[in-house]
Amino acid sequence: MKVSIITVVYNGAEHIRGCIESILTQTYPNIEYIVVDGNSTDGTVDIVRSYGTKIAKFISEPDKGLYDAMNKGIGMATGDVVGILNADDFYRHERVIENMVATFERTGSDAVYGDLLYVDRIDPQLIKRYWRSGEYTGSNFLWGWMPGHPTFFARRSLYEKYGLFRLDMKSAADYELMLRFVHKHKAKLAYMNEITIVMRAGGISNSTLKNRLRANNEDRLAWEMNGLKPYFFTLWLKPMRKLGQFVTKPRP
Repeated sequence: MKVSIITVVYNGAEHIRGCIESILTQTYPNIEYIVVDGNSTDGTVDIVRSYGTKIAKFISEPDKGLYDAMNKGIGMATGDVVGILNADDFYRHERVIENMVATFERTGSDAVYGDLLYVDRIDPQLIKRYWRSGEYTGSNFLWGWMPGHPTFFARRSLYEKYGLFRLDMKSAADYELMLRFVHKHKAKLAYMNEITIVMRAGGISNSTLKNRLRANNEDRLAWEMNGLKPYFFTLWLKPMRKLGQFVTKPRP
Protein backbone atom coordinates (compact mmCIF):
# COMPACT_ATOMS: atom_id res chain seq x y z
CA MET A 1 0.00 0.00 0.00
CA LYS A 2 1.41 3.35 -1.06
CA VAL A 3 0.76 6.24 1.32
CA SER A 4 0.79 9.89 0.24
CA ILE A 5 1.42 12.38 3.04
CA ILE A 6 0.73 16.04 2.30
CA THR A 7 2.10 18.98 4.24
CA VAL A 8 0.71 22.43 3.48
CA VAL A 9 2.67 25.40 4.75
CA TYR A 10 2.93 29.16 4.55
CA ASN A 11 5.77 30.93 6.37
CA GLY A 12 6.30 27.93 8.63
CA ALA A 13 10.08 28.02 8.99
CA GLU A 14 9.87 27.85 12.79
CA HIS A 15 8.47 24.31 12.93
CA ILE A 16 8.60 22.83 9.41
CA ARG A 17 11.77 20.81 10.11
CA GLY A 18 10.11 18.95 12.97
CA CYS A 19 7.15 18.12 10.77
CA ILE A 20 9.33 16.87 7.92
CA GLU A 21 11.59 14.83 10.20
CA SER A 22 8.60 13.11 11.81
CA ILE A 23 7.61 11.86 8.36
CA LEU A 24 11.05 10.93 7.08
CA THR A 25 11.75 8.86 10.21
CA GLN A 26 8.61 6.73 9.83
CA THR A 27 9.32 3.00 9.68
CA TYR A 28 6.88 2.39 6.85
CA PRO A 29 8.85 2.28 3.58
CA ASN A 30 6.33 3.22 0.87
CA ILE A 31 5.59 6.90 1.56
CA GLU A 32 5.17 9.60 -1.06
CA TYR A 33 5.80 12.90 0.69
CA ILE A 34 4.30 16.03 -0.88
CA VAL A 35 4.82 19.61 0.34
CA VAL A 36 2.58 22.43 -0.90
CA ASP A 37 3.90 25.87 0.01
CA GLY A 38 1.90 29.07 -0.37
CA ASN A 39 4.83 31.15 -1.66
CA SER A 40 6.52 31.60 1.72
CA THR A 41 8.98 34.43 2.30
CA ASP A 42 10.53 33.42 5.65
CA GLY A 43 12.98 30.74 4.57
CA THR A 44 10.50 27.86 4.49
CA VAL A 45 11.21 27.15 0.82
CA ASP A 46 14.97 26.84 1.43
CA ILE A 47 14.37 24.46 4.33
CA VAL A 48 12.11 22.21 2.26
CA ARG A 49 14.49 22.20 -0.70
CA SER A 50 17.38 21.22 1.58
CA TYR A 51 15.82 17.76 1.88
CA GLY A 52 16.22 17.16 -1.86
CA THR A 53 14.70 13.99 -3.24
CA LYS A 54 13.51 12.86 0.20
CA ILE A 55 10.49 15.00 -0.61
CA ALA A 56 8.82 13.45 -3.63
CA LYS A 57 6.90 16.51 -4.84
CA PHE A 58 7.18 20.17 -3.90
CA ILE A 59 5.46 23.28 -5.21
CA SER A 60 5.62 26.85 -3.96
CA GLU A 61 3.05 29.24 -5.36
CA PRO A 62 0.23 31.51 -4.20
CA ASP A 63 -3.00 29.77 -3.25
CA LYS A 64 -6.48 30.56 -1.99
CA GLY A 65 -5.82 29.36 1.52
CA LEU A 66 -5.27 26.21 3.58
CA TYR A 67 -7.88 24.00 1.93
CA ASP A 68 -6.97 25.09 -1.60
CA ALA A 69 -3.41 23.99 -0.81
CA MET A 70 -4.70 20.66 0.52
CA ASN A 71 -6.69 20.14 -2.67
CA LYS A 72 -3.56 20.80 -4.72
CA GLY A 73 -1.69 18.19 -2.72
CA ILE A 74 -4.46 15.62 -3.12
CA GLY A 75 -4.42 16.27 -6.85
CA MET A 76 -0.68 15.50 -6.91
CA ALA A 77 -0.98 12.35 -4.80
CA THR A 78 -0.61 8.90 -6.33
CA GLY A 79 -0.87 6.83 -3.14
CA ASP A 80 -3.63 4.40 -2.24
CA VAL A 81 -4.14 6.33 1.01
CA VAL A 82 -3.84 10.07 1.63
CA GLY A 83 -2.97 11.72 4.94
CA ILE A 84 -2.42 15.40 5.74
CA LEU A 85 0.12 16.65 8.27
CA ASN A 86 0.26 20.41 8.73
CA ALA A 87 3.54 22.22 9.20
CA ASP A 88 3.05 22.82 12.94
CA ASP A 89 2.20 19.18 13.63
CA PHE A 90 4.22 15.98 13.93
CA TYR A 91 3.64 12.26 14.32
CA ARG A 92 3.84 11.06 17.90
CA HIS A 93 6.18 8.19 17.06
CA GLU A 94 7.89 6.56 14.09
CA ARG A 95 5.38 3.71 13.67
CA VAL A 96 2.23 5.77 13.08
CA ILE A 97 2.10 5.11 9.33
CA GLU A 98 3.03 1.46 9.80
CA ASN A 99 0.21 1.02 12.33
CA MET A 100 -2.23 2.94 10.14
CA VAL A 101 -1.54 0.73 7.11
CA ALA A 102 -1.93 -2.38 9.26
CA THR A 103 -5.32 -1.05 10.40
CA PHE A 104 -6.44 -0.53 6.81
CA GLU A 105 -5.32 -4.02 5.85
CA ARG A 106 -6.87 -5.68 8.91
CA THR A 107 -10.26 -3.94 8.64
CA GLY A 108 -10.67 -3.25 4.91
CA SER A 109 -11.82 0.25 5.81
CA ASP A 110 -12.16 3.31 3.60
CA ALA A 111 -10.64 5.62 6.21
CA VAL A 112 -8.72 5.35 9.47
CA TYR A 113 -8.45 7.85 12.31
CA GLY A 114 -6.84 8.11 15.73
CA ASP A 115 -6.39 10.45 18.67
CA LEU A 116 -4.89 13.94 18.74
CA LEU A 117 -2.77 15.69 21.34
CA TYR A 118 -2.53 19.49 21.57
CA VAL A 119 0.67 20.82 23.14
CA ASP A 120 2.14 24.20 23.95
CA ARG A 121 3.48 25.96 20.87
CA ILE A 122 6.88 26.60 22.47
CA ASP A 123 7.19 23.61 24.80
CA PRO A 124 5.72 20.44 23.20
CA GLN A 125 6.10 18.60 26.51
CA LEU A 126 3.35 20.77 27.97
CA ILE A 127 -0.01 19.14 27.14
CA LYS A 128 -2.92 21.49 26.56
CA ARG A 129 -5.70 19.24 25.30
CA TYR A 130 -6.35 15.56 24.49
CA TRP A 131 -8.81 14.68 21.74
CA ARG A 132 -9.75 11.05 22.18
CA SER A 133 -11.99 10.22 19.24
CA GLY A 134 -13.18 6.78 20.31
CA GLU A 135 -14.93 4.16 18.23
CA TYR A 136 -17.30 5.25 15.48
CA THR A 137 -20.89 4.08 15.17
CA GLY A 138 -23.25 5.04 12.40
CA SER A 139 -24.97 7.80 14.41
CA ASN A 140 -21.94 9.53 15.93
CA PHE A 141 -22.13 12.68 13.83
CA LEU A 142 -25.69 13.24 15.01
CA TRP A 143 -24.35 13.37 18.55
CA GLY A 144 -21.84 16.11 17.83
CA TRP A 145 -18.92 13.77 17.16
CA MET A 146 -16.13 14.12 14.67
CA PRO A 147 -12.60 12.70 14.52
CA GLY A 148 -9.62 15.01 14.66
CA HIS A 149 -9.01 15.83 11.01
CA PRO A 150 -5.19 15.67 11.23
CA THR A 151 -5.55 12.01 12.28
CA PHE A 152 -7.80 11.19 9.32
CA PHE A 153 -6.30 8.95 6.60
CA ALA A 154 -8.58 8.26 3.63
CA ARG A 155 -8.30 6.14 0.54
CA ARG A 156 -7.64 8.37 -2.45
CA SER A 157 -10.67 6.80 -4.12
CA LEU A 158 -12.93 8.62 -1.62
CA TYR A 159 -11.70 11.99 -2.90
CA GLU A 160 -12.14 10.81 -6.47
CA LYS A 161 -15.71 9.64 -5.85
CA TYR A 162 -17.02 12.28 -3.47
CA GLY A 163 -14.89 15.36 -4.09
CA LEU A 164 -12.30 17.53 -2.38
CA PHE A 165 -12.46 20.22 0.30
CA ARG A 166 -15.06 22.91 -0.36
CA LEU A 167 -13.35 26.28 -0.39
CA ASP A 168 -16.61 28.10 0.40
CA MET A 169 -16.69 26.40 3.82
CA LYS A 170 -13.54 28.18 5.05
CA SER A 171 -12.66 26.94 8.55
CA ALA A 172 -15.29 24.15 8.62
CA ALA A 173 -14.16 22.51 5.38
CA ASP A 174 -12.62 19.55 7.20
CA TYR A 175 -15.83 18.90 9.16
CA GLU A 176 -17.93 19.13 5.98
CA LEU A 177 -15.64 16.72 4.11
CA MET A 178 -15.72 14.08 6.83
CA LEU A 179 -19.47 14.51 7.28
CA ARG A 180 -19.87 14.01 3.54
CA PHE A 181 -17.57 10.99 3.31
CA VAL A 182 -18.67 9.18 6.45
CA HIS A 183 -22.20 10.18 7.45
CA LYS A 184 -23.63 10.83 3.98
CA HIS A 185 -21.80 8.28 1.84
CA LYS A 186 -21.23 5.70 4.59
CA ALA A 187 -17.49 5.30 4.16
CA LYS A 188 -16.29 2.52 6.45
CA LEU A 189 -14.19 3.86 9.35
CA ALA A 190 -11.64 2.16 11.56
CA TYR A 191 -10.27 3.59 14.80
CA MET A 192 -6.59 3.49 15.81
CA ASN A 193 -6.75 3.46 19.59
CA GLU A 194 -3.63 5.57 20.03
CA ILE A 195 -2.41 9.15 19.80
CA THR A 196 -1.15 9.56 16.26
CA ILE A 197 -0.71 13.33 15.86
CA VAL A 198 0.75 16.01 18.11
CA MET A 199 -0.46 19.51 17.25
CA ARG A 200 1.00 22.76 18.50
CA ALA A 201 -1.83 24.89 19.89
CA GLY A 202 -2.31 28.18 18.13
CA GLY A 203 -1.94 26.86 14.59
CA ILE A 204 -3.96 27.96 11.58
CA SER A 205 -7.10 26.01 12.40
CA ASN A 206 -7.39 26.96 16.07
CA SER A 207 -5.53 30.27 16.32
CA THR A 208 -8.38 32.58 17.34
CA LEU A 209 -11.76 32.45 19.01
CA LYS A 210 -13.17 34.13 15.92
CA ASN A 211 -12.03 31.19 13.77
CA ARG A 212 -13.65 28.67 16.13
CA LEU A 213 -16.94 30.57 16.23
CA ARG A 214 -16.98 30.87 12.46
CA ALA A 215 -16.40 27.13 12.13
CA ASN A 216 -19.31 26.38 14.45
CA ASN A 217 -21.57 28.73 12.53
CA GLU A 218 -20.70 26.88 9.33
CA ASP A 219 -21.55 23.46 10.76
CA ARG A 220 -25.25 23.85 10.07
CA LEU A 221 -24.50 24.79 6.47
CA ALA A 222 -22.38 21.64 6.14
CA TRP A 223 -25.44 19.53 6.96
CA GLU A 224 -27.74 21.56 4.71
CA MET A 225 -25.52 21.46 1.64
CA ASN A 226 -25.33 17.67 1.91
CA GLY A 227 -29.10 17.28 2.23
CA LEU A 228 -28.73 16.02 5.79
CA LYS A 229 -30.75 16.88 8.88
CA PRO A 230 -29.11 16.96 12.33
CA TYR A 231 -30.93 16.52 15.59
CA PHE A 232 -31.98 19.79 17.24
CA PHE A 233 -29.11 19.39 19.73
CA THR A 234 -26.39 18.14 17.34
CA LEU A 235 -24.76 21.50 16.72
CA TRP A 236 -24.85 22.36 20.42
CA LEU A 237 -23.18 19.10 21.41
CA LYS A 238 -20.32 19.49 18.97
CA PRO A 239 -18.57 22.40 20.75
CA MET A 240 -19.54 21.01 24.15
CA ARG A 241 -17.62 17.81 23.41
CA LYS A 242 -14.43 19.84 23.28
CA LEU A 243 -14.72 20.78 26.95
CA GLY A 244 -13.78 17.29 28.09
CA GLN A 245 -10.63 17.41 25.98
CA PHE A 246 -9.11 19.93 28.38
CA VAL A 247 -9.42 17.69 31.43
CA THR A 248 -8.97 14.15 30.06
CA LYS A 249 -5.50 12.76 30.64
CA PRO A 250 -3.77 11.07 27.70
CA ARG A 251 -2.54 7.52 27.87
CA PRO A 252 1.23 7.05 28.35
